[in-house]
Amino acid sequence: MILGLPTATYTLIHVLISLIAIATGLIVMFGLLSNRRMDGLTAVFLLFTALTSLTGFAFPNTHLTPGLKAGIISLAVLAVAALARYALHLSGVWRRIYVVTAMVALYLNVFVLIVQLFEKVPTLNALAPKQTEPPFAITQLAVLLLFVALTIAAAIKFRGERVPA
Repeated sequence: MILGLPTATYTLIHVLISLIAIATGLIVMFGLLSNRRMDGLTAVFLLFTALTSLTGFAFPNTHLTPGLKAGIISLAVLAVAALARYALHLSGVWRRIYVVTAMVALYLNVFVLIVQLFEKVPTLNALAPKQTEPPFAITQLAVLLLFVALTIAAAIKFRGERVPA
């Protein structure tokens, strides 16, 4: 039982929250790349990304896992992203700070997704059972490099103004 729910139910809720966060985050990323603010989806992305981290903390753990570390970092960068977006209205340097912090939060969710896939999907687990093997490292490096490139492009292209639909 986790927070009064059967573990399987709580896990399903956590996974669904995570997938919503990743899906909306990817849409928001492509919005940033095309200079679209996507106000509603951005709010959903930021909220569900925070919920992903918060619900992840409730799982019983005997040590600090990569998911918990990612959750701690994610909440910190989400706080900065929310500050830049909602309190400072993307003014000046805060526009780029918002883009970078939002995309770091998305990357951390994808990082944990990859970890979970290599743990839970038998074919992937057979390739990298300890997650120190080359298939896991190459996958994580490729995703990291892709996110770095997309984040740089988004920081350059996103102006923060409303553009006609």
